[in-house]
Amino acid sequence: MHIGELTPPEQRVLGCLIEKRFTTPEQYPLTLNALRLACNQSTNRDPVVSYDEDTVREAAQRLSRYGLARLASGHSSRATKYRHLAEDALGLDQPQLATLCVLLLRGPQTPGELKGRTDRMVRFESLQAVEEVLAALGERGYARRLERRPGQKEDRFEHLLGAAAGAPAAAPFMSAVEGPGDGPSTERPPPATAPAGPATPRASASPAAMDGLVARLDALEAEVARLGAELRQLRELLD
Repeated sequence: MHIGELTPPEQRVLGCLIEKRFTTPEQYPLTLNALRLACNQSTNRDPVVSYDEDTVREAAQRLSRYGLARLASGHSSRATKYRHLAEDALGLDQPQLATLCVLLLRGPQTPGELKGRTDRMVRFESLQAVEEVLAALGERGYARRLERRPGQKEDRFEHLLGAAAGAPAAAPFMSAVEGPGDGPSTERPPPATAPAGPATPRASASPAAMDGLVARLDALEAEVARLGAELRQLRELLD
């Protein structure tokens, strides 16, 4: 799959889905309201935002089209829920995913800051372990080291899944299901591409396309379940 540019709401939604899966598994997958509250937390977030439900819903739906998330509502659930697919879509292990998550939620950070802030998700034994993960993310095109500014004593790292809030708009995310005409113009730098690994059934089956179809099916199932519940309530009132 290709990495282009996630918008700030898409970055925040993806980061929250990853974080809450690690830290509150009993509440995961997340309802739309829980996801909105997670995005708008005043702690462990930089910048602090105030997204409404429409903004969060639209970002989650776009992530589903990219193959990075999907609806996870069952027949017995009346609320729409979301889960991420970042491990498979980006090909990351738990330490790499936790590090990327914190970069998505809190912006550029030093290895020391990342070590402390990932502690709820994964335990790094040393700064060297963090730096090894950052090097792996850099090789995959997901993160990079920033140049030190005057007065800074430590290196800082940022993710490469999209521009920060307030930055100029960049090329849209380009997934494997999009054609050449749907991606960024030739005037923009091409998106980074994850290195090819061993062939897997998921990769050969176009995961973004399959996950998009599954997400649509789940959405239809959730809507049918909701309508069925409303119909039963109407019948009870009429009886």
